[in-house]
Amino acid sequence: MAQRSEAIPAVRGRSELSLNRLFVAPAILFAAFVAVPLLALAARAAQEGDIFERLTSPFVLHALRLSMLTSTLSLLLALLLGVPTAYLLARNRFPGYRFVTLLVELPMVLPPTVAGVALLVAFGRRGIFGGWLSDISLELPFTTAAVVLAQLFVSAPFLVRSLQAGFESVDVTYERVSATLGASSLRTFWSVTLPLARPTLISGAVLCWTRALSELGATLIFAGNFEMRTQTMPLAIITAFESSAGLSGAIVLSVILLAVASVLLVLMRVALKRGALPEAV
Repeated sequence: MAQRSEAIPAVRGRSELSLNRLFVAPAILFAAFVAVPLLALAARAAQEGDIFERLTSPFVLHALRLSMLTSTLSLLLALLLGVPTAYLLARNRFPGYRFVTLLVELPMVLPPTVAGVALLVAFGRRGIFGGWLSDISLELPFTTAAVVLAQLFVSAPFLVRSLQAGFESVDVTYERVSATLGASSLRTFWSVTLPLARPTLISGAVLCWTRALSELGATLIFAGNFEMRTQTMPLAIITAFESSAGLSGAIVLSVILLAVASVLLVLMRVALKRGALPEAV
């Protein structure tokens, strides 16, 4: 029996080694498929002689500033609305649960252009709520607020789904112990549940912010492409590509988004590493 038990790990080790050798080629191909275009983009940008002038042009700075502002506002709204939604979906099974889950997940698979049309039909001047909004002197389409709403629509579900999984992984025993110690449900949530779900909160927030930053289709239809008002970085890339700047202008703007996304991912990994063992009070 002892020899048999010792042979099992050896066989398992050989099986894993064989599987690793089988999978290494597809993994290398996938990594190359992702890396080659990105490296080509960076290399082409380095060849541009006037890249610094382009990076500091008012056209680029306005688009970058607007993208940062609207993406951050979208994230804040997503946190305000998404955290309670994620907790309710993780801890309760109520009438209409499947329908609410469908609503949360639908924007993740919906084409962004469809999302833009839906927002325009709902909140446009001739939309379902357009007349009511006009009565209170509030116009959303083709404004900066429309950019935020479009980004929120397509990005918030990434936060909700990620955080819902995090709440579901938190053992309810911790919450019950906190309650027996006299803590209110709200204090238990802030001091126990949310810290334990911190890794998914961080990753979900990063996914939400970067998805908002990269949003194009819904923004273009619902907010339009107006410089200094609704022209975010993705829209500026389209504008640059169609203008006299052509591919060179689009490359510069693309490199900026690539750099921002890379830095954010690195910061997320650092934050997740430090918060791998969150402390609950």
